[in-house]
Amino acid sequence: MSRLIKNELIKVFKKKSIYITLFVILAFVILTNCIYKFFYHSGSYHEYNDNYVQYLKEDLAKLDPNKPSDTKMYIDLKSELDIYEMKQKYETGTWQRNVLSSQVSSYVSEKNTYLYGESKDTEKVAEIEKTINKILEKLEQDDWRYFAQEELNQAKTALTTLENQKANTEDKQELQSLEEAIKSANIDKEIAEIRVNKDIKYGEDFRNAALGIYQEEAKNIINIESNAQELKYEEKQDYNQSIEKREINKYILENNVDINKQNDVRGILKSLFNEYGLFIIVMIIMIAGTIVSEEFNKGTIKLLLVKPYRRNKILLAKFITVFLMIAFSILAVVVMELLVGGIIFGYDSLSVPILAYDFTTQSLESLNIFSYLGIEIMTQLPKLILLATLAFACSTLFTNSAVAIAIPLLGYMSADMINMLVIQFKVQFMKFFVSLNWNFEEYLFGNLPKMEGMTVGFSIVICMLYFVVMLIPTFIVFKKKNIKNI
Repeated sequence: MSRLIKNELIKVFKKKSIYITLFVILAFVILTNCIYKFFYHSGSYHEYNDNYVQYLKEDLAKLDPNKPSDTKMYIDLKSELDIYEMKQKYETGTWQRNVLSSQVSSYVSEKNTYLYGESKDTEKVAEIEKTINKILEKLEQDDWRYFAQEELNQAKTALTTLENQKANTEDKQELQSLEEAIKSANIDKEIAEIRVNKDIKYGEDFRNAALGIYQEEAKNIINIESNAQELKYEEKQDYNQSIEKREINKYILENNVDINKQNDVRGILKSLFNEYGLFIIVMIIMIAGTIVSEEFNKGTIKLLLVKPYRRNKILLAKFITVFLMIAFSILAVVVMELLVGGIIFGYDSLSVPILAYDFTTQSLESLNIFSYLGIEIMTQLPKLILLATLAFACSTLFTNSAVAIAIPLLGYMSADMINMLVIQFKVQFMKFFVSLNWNFEEYLFGNLPKMEGMTVGFSIVICMLYFVVMLIPTFIVFKKKNIKNI
């Protein structure tokens, strides 16, 4: 058997197509890393270009603030341009620009409403301008802590007000609403305290992103817990996702580590199958889909079958070779990414852990990138094995390489759409379909699967059934195949 497998591996590595595919994958790995290095930006802020600003000015010039139908549009455009002009004093990405967008824009809009709206009020305009001027003065003084402290004071005031309202309320429905509002206000207070205590300057860095995500998910958890006695399955999934995001971003804030960073070697390795999964599958299908059919097409099957080996043994050797090439394909892509990513980004990011929330223990799990990658590969193996087996079966049954490659690729590319439709319309009997079961990643760390009622054991059984159904006819047909006319 080992000699047969060795001969099959030699045949595979003599094919030019393998090296062409590897070269294409390497080129794509280099391109991917260059894009992440030079063009990727994780920030969310939007900077206007000159053409867009000119477009806004031209639109504003066409509007008449004294015309009721134009008033609202005029106020919106005028406020947008006013903020843009204020931002021009500061460089892109500075905390001042962030504050101008998040805290000053509402004052500017309010000022323009009293200035150009139906209820004109010069006293209100003067009062708001005084507030804006004070804010602009703090911006010029680079005093971001002033805004952080103001944010904390406002959160404390709002919380105190809500607690006083609760103390003076007896209505049960209103009490429930106030309790939810108090929980939400406590989150706002916690966020403001973290900013002050951790010295997190306003901006678009990973700590500000973590603050925003933590705040959003914590409030989503409060909302779900307050508005449902018994959660629906989709709500449970949403609830679990929010818990995981909240805990991961809490860890980021507490440890000052950018766990969510994507544009480095660790980030790309973490999403290896999202980035390069298609190339791995194409390579595997290409090998599995030709390993038998080419023997028939070239007529070399006769030379193979005259050797003193049973047909089942010959076919099994080819199938084991396909399994070995699955491992080779994954390893080749991992090595390429490590080499290329290391050259472009360096290897410092590999020391940053991967975090996952374990719902069985209700705690965060910390893994190094290679442990996580090993787990990720194991969860993807059923899909890779089943697609390779399908290609291998088609190669043997039809002895046509094009068909043997096209059918698995078509199945793979349509799987996501089928899964989406099945989940959206809750077609329960379709949970027996293989593509809903071949990705075991969704079962990791106690996560809920895509469809209610599915379990790890269920998915294993389904995958094994498809595997056996494809493999048994393959060996039967190969054993009985007539090769006299080949």
